[in-house]
Amino acid sequence: MSAATDLEQGIRAHIGQFSLHVLLVFATGLTIGSERAVVPVLGRDVLGVESVVVIGSFVVSFGVVKSLLNLYAGKWGEEYGRKPVLVLGWVTALPLPLILVFAPNWAWITVGNVLLGINQALTWSMAINAKIDLAGPDQRGLAVGIDEAFGYTGVAVGAWVTGAIAARTGLRPEPFYFLAVVVVLAFLISVFLIRETVQYAKAEGDDDHHDANLSFGAVLKRATYGDRTLFAAAQAGHIENFVDTLFWIAVPLYLTSQGLGIGAVGVVIGVHSAMYFLQIGTGGLADRIGRRPPVIAGMFLAAAGVLGMVFVEGYLPWVAMAAVSGIGMALLYPNLMTVPSDAAHPTWRSAGMGVYRMWRDSGYAVGAVVIGLSMEFVNAEAAFYLTGVSMLVSGAVVYLWMEETHPEFGTHEPPAPAPESRGRTVSDD
Repeated sequence: MSAATDLEQGIRAHIGQFSLHVLLVFATGLTIGSERAVVPVLGRDVLGVESVVVIGSFVVSFGVVKSLLNLYAGKWGEEYGRKPVLVLGWVTALPLPLILVFAPNWAWITVGNVLLGINQALTWSMAINAKIDLAGPDQRGLAVGIDEAFGYTGVAVGAWVTGAIAARTGLRPEPFYFLAVVVVLAFLISVFLIRETVQYAKAEGDDDHHDANLSFGAVLKRATYGDRTLFAAAQAGHIENFVDTLFWIAVPLYLTSQGLGIGAVGVVIGVHSAMYFLQIGTGGLADRIGRRPPVIAGMFLAAAGVLGMVFVEGYLPWVAMAAVSGIGMALLYPNLMTVPSDAAHPTWRSAGMGVYRMWRDSGYAVGAVVIGLSMEFVNAEAAFYLTGVSMLVSGAVVYLWMEETHPEFGTHEPPAPAPESRGRTVSDD
């Protein structure tokens, strides 16, 4: 078999490995989803935490760690390959179920979420980069859509399963036995079945192109503020994670305070996350019509769903508004991530996506603080208003500043790199 054949890209050509990475990102979603419905209520009802700000601290620790590790996961993925980083991510998740089962106080939960942040950053970053490596540029949006669809379906299933277990048996330890099975199986698959994919990205690009081989520092500047389109995507990613944080902290506390049982709360949160499965369609749609239209529509639709949560009352209306916000997230989430993927040269694509994911996931930490403070010092509804309005403002920035980045018909032209940045690799710094 020739080298060219060996390095052929396309989802169908690599359906076995691609499917394994889909399974692993589903497991990544199950891991974080297992905390969504249960842990905030565990803190309030079992560990005796009365402050919403303190409960939010476990999301702050998660967001800070995940955002920073996203930045370096992309860099490490370029230097050492995708598989070693992926395996390391699952190693860090192995102690998490034990911590959640035996934690005597909230500080242990916060420490556990540091491990969760490392796990999510390393495993999800490498899963998505591996899918893009295998799929190639013609199916990039579809690959990202599949990745995010199955990842957030995992979040939905994890929230629903652990919520259902908690409703039958209690808030712990039984829900976290399920989590233990997930992380052990994912670790074994990563070690024994996954193969390296970084060679496909290296073969895709032209190393002599003026935009190739930027230093890590140059990539950080480009993807943060040196390119207006990438800045618009980064700020939108940061703000849209306020929505995810809202459903992690505020929604379970708000709905249980309104008299909804923990099992029903798990369904509401699960329905929101289940809508992310539509990313299979929205990612493929963006391959045909561009990234910008679904991102803009998604920002405003998610805002409407979040604001609607406080204007309705009752189980089914809350489910409906959770679904609306989830559909909005399905439109914007994969296509925001495809923007830096489109705009980056293959030699620094993983690092560039790491920068975007850093700014996006720092939204967990900032969102947790803002949402926690608004619930603590105003009321629960204030968190929903603040999140919804922030999404509307951020969507306006996207509308005004973000150009189309589609490889075939996009209007975005990245700025030329500074002379000293040319000819250096992302591993130079």
